[in-house]
Amino acid sequence: MEKISLEISNQYSALTAPEAETQALFQAIEQSGKFPIQSGELSIAFVSDVVIAQVHGDFMDDPTPTDVITFPANTEMESAGEIIVSVDHAQSRAEELGLPFSRELSLYLVHGWLHLAGYDDRNEADRTKMREAEQAALQLLDNAHLGANFILK
Repeated sequence: MEKISLEISNQYSALTAPEAETQALFQAIEQSGKFPIQSGELSIAFVSDVVIAQVHGDFMDDPTPTDVITFPANTEMESAGEIIVSVDHAQSRAEELGLPFSRELSLYLVHGWLHLAGYDDRNEADRTKMREAEQAALQLLDNAHLGANFILK
């Protein structure tokens, strides 16, 4: 990745080596040029529902678990932003929807990236645009034959 460097923290012991998959996913999105984000270091953390609920409570006054939390870029710190993903949430939601776990986790990473690219989901009109962008980004990954293969032990 040229203008984005990834710092990946896998804090979820059952998630097996997500670094290469995450790198390939974000590299494809970045190289497409369709969803540009700020240059700098992009931090990714794979966590449990307990950890993401703590972050959610600390920073958003909502102590419940959620799927993904994105913190914006900080140009003064040469940061492209931070994406925190709940692996527990991806696993349970994938089971609930009958989807592959890897696809659901990829969706959360794409969603976080799109927040950094300026998409929002606070109201219905913005949510519609976000869902369309998510599908476009996932299709881009499918077309590049980059179906992420995140694996749980």
